[in-house]
Amino acid sequence: MRRTEAIRPSEYARTRNHLQGAVTGLSPYVTHGLITLRDVLERVNHKTALAVGHKLVYEFGWREYFRHVWACESDGIFSSFHEGPCPERDYARDLPADIREARTGVPAVDQAVRTLYATGTLHNHARMWLASYVVHLRHVHWRAGADWMVAHLLDGDLASNHLSWQWVAGTGSHKPYLFNAENVARYAPASWHSPGSVIDQSYAALDAIARGSSAPQMRAGGVAEQSCFEEGFALEPTLHGQPPVDLGLAGPAPLEPEHLAGREVWLVHPWALRAPPAPLAPDAVVLGIYLQEYHAAWPWPEARWRWVDAAMSAITPQRCFVTADVLTNSLARAACVRTVSDPHIDRWLEPFVQLNPSPRLFPVVNRRCTSFSQWWTRATRGLERAEELL
Repeated sequence: MRRTEAIRPSEYARTRNHLQGAVTGLSPYVTHGLITLRDVLERVNHKTALAVGHKLVYEFGWREYFRHVWACESDGIFSSFHEGPCPERDYARDLPADIREARTGVPAVDQAVRTLYATGTLHNHARMWLASYVVHLRHVHWRAGADWMVAHLLDGDLASNHLSWQWVAGTGSHKPYLFNAENVARYAPASWHSPGSVIDQSYAALDAIARGSSAPQMRAGGVAEQSCFEEGFALEPTLHGQPPVDLGLAGPAPLEPEHLAGREVWLVHPWALRAPPAPLAPDAVVLGIYLQEYHAAWPWPEARWRWVDAAMSAITPQRCFVTADVLTNSLARAACVRTVSDPHIDRWLEPFVQLNPSPRLFPVVNRRCTSFSQWWTRATRGLERAEELL
């Protein structure tokens, strides 16, 4: 709420592309459902009436557009929608060690990796630079980079992350996204500046590399041959498919079928970290769940486990790390089971679980839109003021 109150829409619009600009810092809270886009806009618009086309509202639209694509494409978002600058076979499938260890010798890239590991967050401009370098200058498949990045993001959302990588890669957009040292110097602090490196080239030269028609010209600071023990080496945080033991999530007590039989159950999960809607029955159970199937596929670093569980434990002390089958068997005799729908978790929930719609800000667009501009036109047709979305 403090972050929301601190938003200054005019400053955001003017400086948001700068790494030290007036960004909101709300993405982890929105991703994990502590606050919704509607909540944010309601509070901001109450102080400053915004047009629907204001840059802040426009950026909110990107998040819902990515969810629109995920709803239409399902697991298709994890495959290229069409070929990028080069054939799929020309891209490496593993992320090189020098990128993972922040020792490429390109300051903009290495600083981005260090920031990602240290904070679990990364400015959107830096995410685009990092993705562009991985795909277009190192010819690594976007999926390898997307899977790696989402694992370390505190706000890691599969739709926003993977579809952003596709946009940069040119497999989900009309052309590849490229950047150069001049772009970095304009928007990043001095420690990120990368003169004399591989990105210090014209856009025409970078485009030729991206299309495979020119070999990368690795100047000083291109791909550094450094020892892992040299200054600047970044240790990648370990990923865990299960929570830290001291969080106490392995115990079966909250899932005893006898404990849940005949009672109303509200499920809290990592993408809906909010108190349940009132009213609940006096003997209702609020149960926090982490599904083992999800975390086996998409493990988290310890810091994200602790951040999410701190929020979940503030809602309910009854939390568990459980398989979908055990959850189903435990809930089978409950009088009613409800939760907030979210594509990160819905596939593992049985039909008897009533899915409350995820809170939305924009009108639902039922027809699949192949570009953000197409979706934006349909979602905001006839609207002029941001308050008309509320």
